[in-house]
Amino acid sequence: MCSFFIAVMVLVLAVLSSCAHVQKPPPLAFDVVDTGPVAADVPSIKPWRTVTLDPDYGGCWIVAGDLDGDGTVEIVSAQNHNLDDTHYTSAASAQRLDGSIMWRWGDPNIGRKGLHHDVALQIHDWDGEGHQEVVLLADKALVELDGATGKERRRLSIPAGASDCLTFCDLSGVGRPADFLVKTRYTSLWAYDHSGTLLWQSELPGGYRTAHQARPFDLDRDGRDEIMAGYALLNHKGKVVWTFTSEKVDLGKGHLDCARILKKGMSPKSTRIVLTCCGAKNIAMIDGKGKTLWEISGRHFESIQVGAILPKPHGPHILVDIDHTPRGESDLWILDRNGNLCAKIRGEYCRHHELIDWNADGLDEIVVGHSGAMYDHTGRRIATLAAPTAAGNLLLGDFTGDGISDVARGGGDVLYIYQNNSQKKPHFPVPLGTPLNITYY
Repeated sequence: MCSFFIAVMVLVLAVLSSCAHVQKPPPLAFDVVDTGPVAADVPSIKPWRTVTLDPDYGGCWIVAGDLDGDGTVEIVSAQNHNLDDTHYTSAASAQRLDGSIMWRWGDPNIGRKGLHHDVALQIHDWDGEGHQEVVLLADKALVELDGATGKERRRLSIPAGASDCLTFCDLSGVGRPADFLVKTRYTSLWAYDHSGTLLWQSELPGGYRTAHQARPFDLDRDGRDEIMAGYALLNHKGKVVWTFTSEKVDLGKGHLDCARILKKGMSPKSTRIVLTCCGAKNIAMIDGKGKTLWEISGRHFESIQVGAILPKPHGPHILVDIDHTPRGESDLWILDRNGNLCAKIRGEYCRHHELIDWNADGLDEIVVGHSGAMYDHTGRRIATLAAPTAAGNLLLGDFTGDGISDVARGGGDVLYIYQNNSQKKPHFPVPLGTPLNITYY
């Protein structure tokens, strides 16, 4: 009996000893609720420019670039035709920042202005000759327009319904994104070269639905992009390299919402990719060979930004919103590279968000599209980007020509542009306008 009692005590002490070595999660850097009236001492930043969008041909989808080569930014807004979640770009308008119209394209009577998804229109110097083209997906066709005049340069045939999203990439190894991808909403993906020659097609890659936007990465550094087509990574020939697997959720319940590089390594194994799973309610970190490193399930994680948000722990950090929640219960989470929750912000609606080093302190501020709120590394609202009318979607890019990234908020019939007055220019100046392959996911 005595020996039994001693054995039990030894077991209890061993359990207590092991529990003592279990590390508790670190306390949150901040847990902010910002759903009420804005404090009176929070400064309001007025727009540097307000552009009234073309009332006939314009829409809420907006991209920006130097269309005519004059050294200043112009914008292109677009609308699209939709029928049962199959859609194509139906109208577009190019405008200067004073609101004057440069050109119009398409039929303004058949589409919708509002945003429900990405619209297949991008600005790209596609031929590499130093002039921007506007490239869009119309019904069964890719249309290439001269950026300065809007005149049609080329029209290439694409399959019916393959006008959901347009992505430029380098599958041919020419050193620039001269190839392009088109897709249906969730099932099929086609790759073409610059001439319009079909390179390959993928149907339900890896056995799962496609992502909203196929994402090109050159993970093996061979000069040709691999494509994150959904939960499957495809090589430049369209063959499945690996497929993400989860031990926590059923990936068949939805599709990949978003995939972003957290760290680009010298090899796929040392690369880190963070992704979100729509429907399956999951966020995960994987390496470039598809190995799952960690997962967090149970919430509808949506869009991701990667940056240096907090002084500690050292970045990069992950900013992700949790969508499909009631108004006033919309959360932003900040995670570290190991998936630890570091901080939280609860707002009225936080679906669209961006990161920008607004005050040149080396840390990224968080900007929320719906409210215009800007938060610093302590979770404090340091400013509000004022908008007289509703504005929800966000754009980052150099709109003023000083090589520093600015912020724009769009919504309804207006684009508001806010100049970043930081005097510290980045090591690599930001190009004029918005980046290539804009997406709202």
